[in-house]
Amino acid sequence: MLNGKVLVITGVSSGIGEETARLARAQGAHVIGVDINRPTVEVDRFIQTDLSSQTSIDSLLGQLPDGIDGLANIAGLAPTQNAELVLKVNLIGLKYLTLGMLPRLADNASIVNLASLAGIGWPQSIAAINDSEHLSFSGAAAFSARHGIVGARSYFFSKEALIAWTLQHRWTWRDRGIRMNAVSPGPVDTPILKDFIETLGARAEEDMKTMDRPGHASDIAPVVTFLLSDGSCWIRGTNLAVDGGMHSHILACSNGLQTT
Repeated sequence: MLNGKVLVITGVSSGIGEETARLARAQGAHVIGVDINRPTVEVDRFIQTDLSSQTSIDSLLGQLPDGIDGLANIAGLAPTQNAELVLKVNLIGLKYLTLGMLPRLADNASIVNLASLAGIGWPQSIAAINDSEHLSFSGAAAFSARHGIVGARSYFFSKEALIAWTLQHRWTWRDRGIRMNAVSPGPVDTPILKDFIETLGARAEEDMKTMDRPGHASDIAPVVTFLLSDGSCWIRGTNLAVDGGMHSHILACSNGLQTT
């Protein structure tokens, strides 16, 4: 349960962010919602923020209270959006917000990053991931050109780098008890599902057949709220696949395991 916890949840105007905010409040949390669009779900406070803008994030940071118990980084752009903008929102802005919030976080706070099954190939992108370690808003275009990150690749790379960043920070703030984990959904029936189908075409359709159905926001939000709760205090640097078994399916098939 989240009774009495103060949480910052990004992406509250739709999809998984909206459902996470609803569920967190139902569990007793005080929710500060963040999004570029105004939400329809009820939150305790809403701060409109453009996560592609350092200035906008700085304004957000200046409005946050001390003693925040959790941050859920759920806001993100689909692979059909401009590649530079996707990198800014899904990776650069997310990291800038997270690091900027550290002084505002209470001891034993939880950070949850919404990654994706699309990031499963992160071990093959180590060079670019390492190069992105100190990537700035102004450097997004040059970085994309340097690593050939164009079109939908921007989404895949942003999620690969986010998973890697989560693993890297498994113990970074353990002197304060602050932990970071990630959740990787497969295709989820949210407003951006059509963008994935448009981008991936037959592959997306085949994936959804393999996993029986696309996920729902209500499949993902309980996992996010669990990671924000005290019940997950011994889980650190973990990327939880919440995808109907697709992550396991890919690992089993790629490693020659017989499946039934």
